[in-house]
Amino acid sequence: MSHDPAAALAADIRDALRAAADPERAPGQQAYMKSTMPFLGVRVPEVRAIARACAKGHADAQVLRGAALSLWRTATHREERYAAQALLAARSLRGDLDLLPVHEEMIRAGGWWDHVDETAHRLAELLDAHPDVMAVEMRVWADDADFWMRRAAIISQLGRKSRTDRALLTDTIEANIRESEFFLRKAIGWALREYAKTDPAWVRTFVAQHPDLSPLSRREALKNLA
Repeated sequence: MSHDPAAALAADIRDALRAAADPERAPGQQAYMKSTMPFLGVRVPEVRAIARACAKGHADAQVLRGAALSLWRTATHREERYAAQALLAARSLRGDLDLLPVHEEMIRAGGWWDHVDETAHRLAELLDAHPDVMAVEMRVWADDADFWMRRAAIISQLGRKSRTDRALLTDTIEANIRESEFFLRKAIGWALREYAKTDPAWVRTFVAQHPDLSPLSRREALKNLA
Protein backbone atom coordinates (compact mmCIF):
# COMPACT_ATOMS: atom_id res chain seq x y z
CA MET A 1 0.00 0.00 0.00
CA SER A 2 1.28 3.46 -0.87
CA HIS A 3 2.52 5.70 1.95
CA ASP A 4 1.71 8.69 -0.25
CA PRO A 5 -1.81 9.78 0.78
CA ALA A 6 -2.44 11.43 -2.60
CA ALA A 7 -1.46 8.29 -4.51
CA ALA A 8 -3.52 6.16 -2.13
CA LEU A 9 -6.57 8.36 -2.63
CA ALA A 10 -6.18 8.22 -6.40
CA ALA A 11 -5.88 4.42 -6.24
CA ASP A 12 -9.00 4.14 -4.08
CA ILE A 13 -10.97 6.20 -6.58
CA ARG A 14 -9.71 4.16 -9.54
CA ASP A 15 -10.73 0.94 -7.79
CA ALA A 16 -14.17 2.31 -6.90
CA LEU A 17 -14.76 3.49 -10.47
CA ARG A 18 -13.90 0.09 -11.85
CA ALA A 19 -16.16 -1.60 -9.32
CA ALA A 20 -19.02 0.61 -10.56
CA ALA A 21 -18.26 0.11 -14.25
CA ASP A 22 -21.01 -0.83 -16.70
CA PRO A 23 -19.41 -2.12 -19.92
CA GLU A 24 -22.76 -2.02 -21.74
CA ARG A 25 -23.15 1.72 -21.13
CA ALA A 26 -19.55 2.63 -21.93
CA PRO A 27 -19.62 2.58 -25.76
CA GLY A 28 -22.62 4.90 -25.89
CA GLN A 29 -20.94 7.35 -23.56
CA GLN A 30 -17.78 7.32 -25.65
CA ALA A 31 -19.72 7.87 -28.87
CA TYR A 32 -21.79 10.71 -27.40
CA MET A 33 -18.68 12.51 -26.15
CA LYS A 34 -16.73 11.79 -29.36
CA SER A 35 -13.94 10.65 -27.07
CA THR A 36 -10.81 8.81 -28.13
CA MET A 37 -10.37 7.83 -24.47
CA PRO A 38 -12.70 4.97 -23.53
CA PHE A 39 -15.32 5.08 -20.78
CA LEU A 40 -15.93 2.66 -17.93
CA GLY A 41 -19.68 3.17 -18.15
CA VAL A 42 -20.15 5.13 -14.90
CA ARG A 43 -22.59 8.04 -15.00
CA VAL A 44 -21.11 11.45 -14.14
CA PRO A 45 -23.20 11.99 -10.95
CA GLU A 46 -21.98 8.60 -9.70
CA VAL A 47 -18.39 9.48 -10.56
CA ARG A 48 -18.69 12.63 -8.47
CA ALA A 49 -20.28 10.73 -5.60
CA ILE A 50 -17.46 8.16 -5.68
CA ALA A 51 -14.81 10.88 -5.65
CA ARG A 52 -16.49 12.64 -2.72
CA ALA A 53 -16.91 9.42 -0.75
CA CYS A 54 -13.30 8.38 -1.25
CA ALA A 55 -12.04 11.87 -0.40
CA LYS A 56 -14.09 12.14 2.78
CA GLY A 57 -11.75 13.07 5.58
CA HIS A 58 -9.07 14.36 3.19
CA ALA A 59 -9.15 18.12 3.72
CA ASP A 60 -5.48 18.69 2.97
CA ALA A 61 -5.17 20.75 -0.20
CA GLN A 62 -1.94 19.11 -1.31
CA VAL A 63 -3.40 15.62 -0.97
CA LEU A 64 -6.47 16.52 -3.01
CA ARG A 65 -4.39 18.33 -5.62
CA GLY A 66 -1.93 15.44 -5.87
CA ALA A 67 -4.68 12.87 -6.24
CA ALA A 68 -6.45 14.97 -8.86
CA LEU A 69 -3.30 15.37 -10.92
CA SER A 70 -2.49 11.67 -10.61
CA LEU A 71 -5.96 10.69 -11.80
CA TRP A 72 -5.85 13.22 -14.62
CA ARG A 73 -2.37 12.51 -15.94
CA THR A 74 -2.51 8.73 -15.78
CA ALA A 75 -6.15 8.30 -16.82
CA THR A 76 -6.97 5.38 -19.06
CA HIS A 77 -10.73 6.07 -18.94
CA ARG A 78 -12.57 9.38 -19.07
CA GLU A 79 -14.29 8.88 -15.72
CA GLU A 80 -10.90 9.13 -14.02
CA ARG A 81 -10.59 12.65 -15.41
CA TYR A 82 -14.13 13.46 -14.27
CA ALA A 83 -13.15 12.23 -10.79
CA ALA A 84 -10.04 14.40 -10.85
CA GLN A 85 -12.18 17.44 -11.58
CA ALA A 86 -14.64 16.42 -8.86
CA LEU A 87 -11.82 16.44 -6.30
CA LEU A 88 -10.99 20.02 -7.23
CA ALA A 89 -14.56 21.00 -6.34
CA ALA A 90 -13.90 20.17 -2.66
CA ARG A 91 -14.93 22.91 -0.26
CA SER A 92 -11.41 23.10 1.18
CA LEU A 93 -10.05 24.00 -2.26
CA ARG A 94 -12.67 26.58 -3.17
CA GLY A 95 -11.05 29.83 -4.23
CA ASP A 96 -7.48 28.43 -4.03
CA LEU A 97 -5.53 30.56 -6.50
CA ASP A 98 -2.64 28.08 -6.47
CA LEU A 99 -4.88 25.68 -8.40
CA LEU A 100 -5.21 27.97 -11.41
CA PRO A 101 -2.33 26.22 -13.25
CA VAL A 102 -4.06 22.88 -12.61
CA HIS A 103 -7.31 24.16 -14.07
CA GLU A 104 -5.39 25.48 -17.06
CA GLU A 105 -3.72 22.10 -17.59
CA MET A 106 -7.10 20.38 -17.56
CA ILE A 107 -8.54 22.82 -20.09
CA ARG A 108 -5.60 22.55 -22.46
CA ALA A 109 -5.12 18.80 -22.15
CA GLY A 110 -8.84 18.02 -21.96
CA GLY A 111 -9.62 20.01 -25.09
CA TRP A 112 -13.36 19.33 -25.07
CA TRP A 113 -16.48 20.97 -23.74
CA ASP A 114 -17.14 18.59 -20.84
CA HIS A 115 -13.81 19.29 -19.16
CA VAL A 116 -13.83 23.00 -19.99
CA ASP A 117 -17.36 23.60 -18.76
CA GLU A 118 -16.72 21.79 -15.48
CA THR A 119 -13.58 23.86 -14.91
CA ALA A 120 -15.60 27.05 -15.47
CA HIS A 121 -17.28 26.47 -12.08
CA ARG A 122 -13.88 26.59 -10.40
CA LEU A 123 -13.00 29.78 -12.26
CA ALA A 124 -16.19 31.43 -10.98
CA GLU A 125 -15.18 30.52 -7.43
CA LEU A 126 -11.74 31.99 -8.02
CA LEU A 127 -13.30 35.18 -9.37
CA ASP A 128 -15.32 35.46 -6.18
CA ALA A 129 -12.24 34.94 -4.01
CA HIS A 130 -9.69 36.92 -6.05
CA PRO A 131 -11.66 39.25 -8.34
CA ASP A 132 -8.86 41.61 -9.33
CA VAL A 133 -6.21 38.97 -10.05
CA MET A 134 -8.64 36.69 -11.86
CA ALA A 135 -10.09 39.48 -13.98
CA VAL A 136 -6.62 40.09 -15.36
CA GLU A 137 -6.10 36.37 -15.96
CA MET A 138 -9.43 35.91 -17.72
CA ARG A 139 -8.70 38.79 -20.07
CA VAL A 140 -5.42 37.08 -20.98
CA TRP A 141 -7.20 33.76 -21.47
CA ALA A 142 -9.79 35.45 -23.70
CA ASP A 143 -7.02 36.13 -26.23
CA ASP A 144 -5.28 32.76 -25.95
CA ALA A 145 -4.37 30.81 -29.09
CA ASP A 146 -6.29 27.81 -27.70
CA PHE A 147 -10.00 28.44 -28.24
CA TRP A 148 -10.87 26.21 -25.29
CA MET A 149 -9.05 28.67 -23.04
CA ARG A 150 -11.09 31.43 -24.61
CA ARG A 151 -14.32 29.51 -24.04
CA ALA A 152 -13.35 29.06 -20.39
CA ALA A 153 -12.81 32.81 -20.02
CA ILE A 154 -16.16 33.64 -21.60
CA ILE A 155 -18.14 31.28 -19.34
CA SER A 156 -16.04 31.87 -16.23
CA GLN A 157 -18.80 33.94 -14.62
CA LEU A 158 -21.68 31.50 -15.00
CA GLY A 159 -23.62 31.40 -11.76
CA ARG A 160 -22.16 34.62 -10.37
CA LYS A 161 -25.49 36.43 -10.89
CA SER A 162 -25.33 39.90 -9.27
CA ARG A 163 -21.61 39.38 -8.59
CA THR A 164 -20.92 39.31 -12.33
CA ASP A 165 -18.19 41.68 -13.45
CA ARG A 166 -19.93 43.20 -16.47
CA ALA A 167 -16.77 44.87 -17.76
CA LEU A 168 -15.00 41.50 -17.72
CA LEU A 169 -17.96 39.80 -19.39
CA THR A 170 -17.93 42.46 -22.08
CA ASP A 171 -14.19 42.17 -22.68
CA THR A 172 -14.12 38.37 -22.92
CA ILE A 173 -17.03 38.42 -25.38
CA GLU A 174 -15.74 41.30 -27.50
CA ALA A 175 -12.36 39.57 -27.82
CA ASN A 176 -14.12 36.65 -29.53
CA ILE A 177 -17.22 38.17 -31.06
CA ARG A 178 -16.11 37.68 -34.67
CA GLU A 179 -14.86 34.12 -34.20
CA SER A 180 -16.53 31.47 -36.33
CA GLU A 181 -15.81 28.60 -33.92
CA PHE A 182 -19.11 27.04 -32.80
CA PHE A 183 -18.00 26.48 -29.21
CA LEU A 184 -17.07 30.14 -28.84
CA ARG A 185 -20.31 31.40 -30.38
CA LYS A 186 -22.27 29.05 -28.14
CA ALA A 187 -20.30 30.18 -25.09
CA ILE A 188 -21.02 33.84 -25.80
CA GLY A 189 -24.73 33.15 -26.09
CA TRP A 190 -24.71 31.00 -22.97
CA ALA A 191 -22.90 33.61 -20.87
CA LEU A 192 -25.33 36.31 -21.96
CA ARG A 193 -28.40 34.11 -21.50
CA GLU A 194 -27.37 33.26 -17.95
CA TYR A 195 -26.67 36.87 -17.03
CA ALA A 196 -30.03 37.85 -18.54
CA LYS A 197 -31.65 36.02 -15.62
CA THR A 198 -30.09 38.66 -13.37
CA ASP A 199 -30.11 41.77 -15.56
CA PRO A 200 -32.22 41.32 -18.69
CA ALA A 201 -32.10 45.02 -19.59
CA TRP A 202 -28.30 45.00 -19.65
CA VAL A 203 -28.25 41.96 -21.94
CA ARG A 204 -30.83 43.45 -24.30
CA THR A 205 -28.75 46.61 -24.52
CA PHE A 206 -25.53 44.63 -25.03
CA VAL A 207 -27.06 42.64 -27.89
CA ALA A 208 -28.48 45.78 -29.49
CA GLN A 209 -25.10 47.51 -29.31
CA HIS A 210 -23.24 44.54 -30.82
CA PRO A 211 -24.63 43.91 -34.30
CA ASP A 212 -21.57 41.77 -35.03
CA LEU A 213 -22.80 39.05 -32.66
CA SER A 214 -23.28 35.82 -34.59
CA PRO A 215 -26.89 34.69 -35.15
CA LEU A 216 -26.22 31.75 -32.82
CA SER A 217 -24.89 33.95 -30.02
CA ARG A 218 -27.73 36.42 -30.44
CA ARG A 219 -30.39 33.71 -30.47
CA GLU A 220 -28.97 32.06 -27.36
CA ALA A 221 -28.62 35.37 -25.54
CA LEU A 222 -32.22 36.38 -26.13
CA LYS A 223 -33.76 32.92 -25.80
CA ASN A 224 -35.57 33.62 -22.53
CA LEU A 225 -36.26 37.31 -23.09
CA ALA A 226 -39.69 38.26 -24.38
